[in-house]
Amino acid sequence: MTDYAIDLHTHSTASDGLYAPQVLVQKAYEAGVRVLALTDHDSTEGVAEAAEAATQLGIDFIPGIEINTETSAGEVHMLGYFLHYQQEAFQQALRTLRDARQRRGQRMVELLNEQGIAIRWERVRELAQGAVGRPHVAQALVEAGYAQSIEEAFARYLSKGCPAYVPRYKLSPQDAVRLIVSARGLPVIAHPLELPGPEILRQWLPELCALGLAGLEVYYGPYTAEQETLLLTLARQFDLIPTGGSDYHGPGIHPTPLGGHPVPAESVTRLQEAAAARSHQTPPPFTLPEPAAE
Repeated sequence: MTDYAIDLHTHSTASDGLYAPQVLVQKAYEAGVRVLALTDHDSTEGVAEAAEAATQLGIDFIPGIEINTETSAGEVHMLGYFLHYQQEAFQQALRTLRDARQRRGQRMVELLNEQGIAIRWERVRELAQGAVGRPHVAQALVEAGYAQSIEEAFARYLSKGCPAYVPRYKLSPQDAVRLIVSARGLPVIAHPLELPGPEILRQWLPELCALGLAGLEVYYGPYTAEQETLLLTLARQFDLIPTGGSDYHGPGIHPTPLGGHPVPAESVTRLQEAAAARSHQTPPPFTLPEPAAE
């Protein structure tokens, strides 16, 4: 490990994080982070601001994203690194995904209102500043006195099986890999142990690798050394780059602080080498499927 922190999984107000990109970078610097990726959900709107702040502070910055997908076995989140994110086709796909997220947020508020919980959609949008996510609805619930904390708001109202939970647009992991590859990015499966079991992940990996999967998030927030060993073995078996990060959204949302889980410098070096190789390749075109009715 290094004498500085590496965090390849963070979120800002460009999606469902609580800090603006510049503020997030400053807090990362204060926490000792010197290599940082911003991986907002379905958005790169905060990347330019974060990159500028990182340059001023001497942080090595990696443009990233996290794309949410769903399968019959549960949710799968796909990180993407070193994206050529300015490409118009890529940005149009992200706008489609964000539109679906906004409809989801509106429906959550509607369900809460139907149950006599008086929060306003306009206030949720104000809290979000950018793309709306469940943490912004949770903030509105706390602000209105319906929960004492964001964790309680999720547990009582917004998590799967709760009265205001709304499924998200069901993009497939395969499509998420194709989308990231279309922008010459490196797809990495986020927090893979949230899947029902390693065997399901092992079944999916050959197809995802053939489509361009580059890595597996091994050094993730709350994962134990035993869990890391399991995932590292899987990463080596499929020649995937082991990455890691905190999944930081802000206080009270995830337990791991910025830079709070050690990530080897070798992971960054391998990502840089893979990105350099991929930047010279012509990716296949990709069109995002239209969102299904929610």
